[in-house]
Amino acid sequence: MPRSGDLAQRRATLEDEWSRVIPGLTSPGSRRRAGRVLSREVADSWARSLASVDPARTHAPESSDGAAHHRWNGSPLRGPVDGLADELRSVADDAGFVTAVTDASGTILWTCGGRTMRRRAERVNFAPGGRWDEEAMGTNALSLALRTGRPSTVFSAEHLVTALHGWVCYCAPLHGPDGRVLGVLDLSTTWDRSHPLAMATVRGLASAVEAGLRTGTSCAPLPTDAPGLRLTCLGAEDAVRAGARLRLRPRQLEILTLLALEPEGYAPERLRASLYGDRPVTASTFKAEISHLRRALGGTVATRRYALTAPVSCDAVDVLRALRRGDTGTALRLYRGPLLPRSQAPGIEEWRTCLEVAVREAVLTSDRPEHALRYGERAPYDTEVHRHALRLLDAGDARRAIATGRLASTA
Repeated sequence: MPRSGDLAQRRATLEDEWSRVIPGLTSPGSRRRAGRVLSREVADSWARSLASVDPARTHAPESSDGAAHHRWNGSPLRGPVDGLADELRSVADDAGFVTAVTDASGTILWTCGGRTMRRRAERVNFAPGGRWDEEAMGTNALSLALRTGRPSTVFSAEHLVTALHGWVCYCAPLHGPDGRVLGVLDLSTTWDRSHPLAMATVRGLASAVEAGLRTGTSCAPLPTDAPGLRLTCLGAEDAVRAGARLRLRPRQLEILTLLALEPEGYAPERLRASLYGDRPVTASTFKAEISHLRRALGGTVATRRYALTAPVSCDAVDVLRALRRGDTGTALRLYRGPLLPRSQAPGIEEWRTCLEVAVREAVLTSDRPEHALRYGERAPYDTEVHRHALRLLDAGDARRAIATGRLASTA
């Protein structure tokens, strides 16, 4: 998880960029360009938004018909979301988020969260009936996800409206069975709670809602512990299906791992970039790898947007799930090593770092010394972890000798 100092520095940098660029965009005849601080997507949204949104706006406008409750009752999203309500509330309560679901217009239809965070959210009308499309509320994660049809994160002063600079939002679109965007699922919290796992969480929850839309039931999540495909990718590389080991090349294991970690799937170009980066690999080579994996899995890889269409049990996903519910002990037990340690695929390297950072941060925020001691076995040169163990261990605890010895070996 990013350090508070890093987040504060990022926020300050974005505030400076906002103060430099926005006055130029609002002044007639002046069009200052955003620097490298902002993504092109956010900078373009700022420019579009200023045609209809005052950056000093204090809250989102109300939908014109004022009937969010009735629209939610008739929404196809309600059944799948109701089926996930307990998990959505758990994520919101445990991590200090507000969870929201909108319709295709960007109007919030449903929210949940702890009392304190919901009150904060209600001050900016992040509540049922509030309009969060770009025309109404400018640049935000909900409006970007609706516009692009892709997951989006907007942090602090990336928001056009200054009243939102204290927030970070993670959002994923919700697609119907026909591919249409029916709305978005959003997790929002204060900027200082930004977490590298939040986007993976919202993507997984959105995928579960979409699964419920496809089956027409409210039991949206696919059972990851169901018999069938078992993928081991932490410290090892193995895939077993129906009791038989699959003979997959390293590249196909990389594809399978990426699809397991992002159940909503990949657009072809994004998956290709996640596998090869800037390497000059032909489209036919890429498609051949996908085809081989699809045959090995019995056809359970969707076309057009690459995604798994059958349950998969994956140790990396299990670690993420344990971390999301605050179960550091289980996460440490399952985290047997880095993700696909031999892989140099950019997407795998990104997920590898995410997992390593998340597990380490969970250890450093835990008040149980056995977590630091166990992690220290795999990280003998991590002085911060050893010092954390010593802080937690009582003066007469014999285990202090272990942590002291490890710390001395790093000197």
